[in-house]
Amino acid sequence: MSSAAPPPPAPPAPDDRMPGGGGPRGSGDAWASGGLALGGTLMVVYGLFAVLQGIAAIADDEVYTSFGDYVFEFDLTAWGWIHLIVGVLVVAAGFGLFTGAAWARMVGAVVVGLALIANFMWLPYQPFWSIIMIVTGLFVLWSVFNYRSPRAV
Repeated sequence: MSSAAPPPPAPPAPDDRMPGGGGPRGSGDAWASGGLALGGTLMVVYGLFAVLQGIAAIADDEVYTSFGDYVFEFDLTAWGWIHLIVGVLVVAAGFGLFTGAAWARMVGAVVVGLALIANFMWLPYQPFWSIIMIVTGLFVLWSVFNYRSPRAV
């Protein structure tokens, strides 16, 4: 009696999602998937810092000083309100990213884009912090745009 070897497993269907694969229902990039979780965390932390920056600018205009003369000078109290509102929106979108909601990715991309513009214009007051937040915001945008939900659309 000869024993027959079991047949080899069938290759996965093209639509199956495998780690690192490129199926239409998955991200195809583990960096984007992990980046989305990191992006959500960074958005929540950034939003909380922006809220604190806004409160500091609203409560006491003497906290921040301007470095040089720039074309886009605004009243510091107005900047405080801008940072406070954008910070709250960024925190809400960051928490939404943890649920994987499509609205959170879209709102997050728009709000982070606004935060990037605000941080560029905030350069005269906090140059080092603004540059850090601009780079962080660009990473968050990259991760939001490169992530594909594993759920069927």
